Amino acid sequence: MAKPEKVDAVAELTQLFRESDAAVLTEYRGLSVTQLQQLRRSLGADTTYAVVKNTLTEIAAREAGIDAFEGKLAGPTAIAFIKGEPVAPAKALRDFAKGNENLVVKSGFFEGKALSEDDVKTLADLESREVLLAKAAGAFKANLSKAAAVFQAPLSKAARTVDALRAKQEA
Repeated sequence: MAKPEKVDAVAELTQLFRESDAAVLTEYRGLSVTQLQQLRRSLGADTTYAVVKNTLTEIAAREAGIDAFEGKLAGPTAIAFIKGEPVAPAKALRDFAKGNENLVVKSGFFEGKALSEDDVKTLADLESREVLLAKAAGAFKANLSKAAAVFQAPLSKAARTVDALRAKQEA
């Protein structure tokens, strides 16, 4: 019979999995409490970084319908539960791992799909949604400006031609 504490822990983890848009599985062996606090701060307010028990996490992931972590839950494990945009927390994990080789990104999931370690790194290399939207808006604006110039060119050419003819007749 399962202990009530374990049942509550599985329920909490299952809820975190269901509420999260993405999650990144990490191994934190050798990190101090201070370093973990620093990592949590760098992940932002929309990300919960939780040290988890492997067996309970496996059960919770299965209950939430996530199979991305099968065979990856070994050793001291922590999961970054990401709500909203996953790019910034993935960048924070990547940057922290560069400075602290004890943090190892194992895998993750995003929108129901499993991510490998390389996929998480690729996600971290993406620009944020706001930057991509700004670039798209700039491209649209540039195309509209070019179109306006193309439509305006015949009018200005005609005006210059008429002005040249007028100047020629006066001379």
